[in-house]
Amino acid sequence: MNREQVFAYAEAQFGTLPDYPWMDDNAVLRHGENNKWYAVLLAVGRDRLGLPGGGTAEVINLKCGPILAGSLRTREGFHPAYHMNKEQWISIRLDGTVPAEEIRQFIDLSYKLTGPKKRKG
Repeated sequence: MNREQVFAYAEAQFGTLPDYPWMDDNAVLRHGENNKWYAVLLAVGRDRLGLPGGGTAEVINLKCGPILAGSLRTREGFHPAYHMNKEQWISIRLDGTVPAEEIRQFIDLSYKLTGPKKRKG
């Protein structure tokens, strides 16, 4: 899954278009109900992810919760969230290492976790 496919999925699934708050190619997807970020797409230096070689890797940061984040970091294609809370967020490389269907499931989960809190009562 690449960034264009992520954007197409977000628009079809949630009606979300990318926002570019830093005036570069890095983008944010915001929850329609509360404007909170549910995904951040970034080009990150490969060295910052502990990857060999130079250049950058495209990643998507998604919220997933501490238990899931901890277990995912042991898998290929998953990294501690770049520039986000590493307990609650995960970075997933968008290089084909992680299957597209799995990324879509994590996008859905992040959207749900960043949505408005339901009031008890």
